[in-house]
Amino acid sequence: MTAHAPVCLALTGASGLAYGLRLLECLLRAERPVQLVYSQAAQIVARQELDLELPSRPAEARAALLARLPGVPAELLQVFGREEWFAPIASGSNPPQAMVVCPCTMGTLAAIAQGLSDNLIERAADVVLKEGRKLILVPRETPFSVLHLENMLRLARAGAVILPPSPGFYQRPQSVAEIVDFVVARVLDQLQVPHRLLAPWGEGR
Repeated sequence: MTAHAPVCLALTGASGLAYGLRLLECLLRAERPVQLVYSQAAQIVARQELDLELPSRPAEARAALLARLPGVPAELLQVFGREEWFAPIASGSNPPQAMVVCPCTMGTLAAIAQGLSDNLIERAADVVLKEGRKLILVPRETPFSVLHLENMLRLARAGAVILPPSPGFYQRPQSVAEIVDFVVARVLDQLQVPHRLLAPWGEGR
């Protein structure tokens, strides 16, 4: 169906899981293969914020997500367990085109900044950085401490894109969904994935 290289999407336990799920939907509808991995804390946030039960078993999680996103090309979605060390994203010999951690906890951000690889999310991010691919982090925290800012600066210097979910209001959003789409549109722009979520600046809605 598609010749596009996959995008790795990691969901962690920060608030704002709606950003990650909307990004997943948009990537799949744009026929971009997605390699998904999620933390245990993301399962808790999914239940709290979205009434979504995200099972621990990858196959069951994949089924739950596809049920929530009817009509997306199911064959483009792969889901990996956080300890699945033989997943393609764990090796520099088969890195994804890009990786997005959305939303990104400060703990995950700190671990990536220090080059840790204690789980598949951290290892995949390490692979993406060392292979010179694009790493996009969507940190959802406020306010930022000095440690948070220093970790972000370290990652930015290493080539990562720090993209906080800071929506603009010049488009006069009328719903939470439109606010979510604003942030997701900025991530898609970074990935160079065409979308119609947001009118480009200077063009009417």
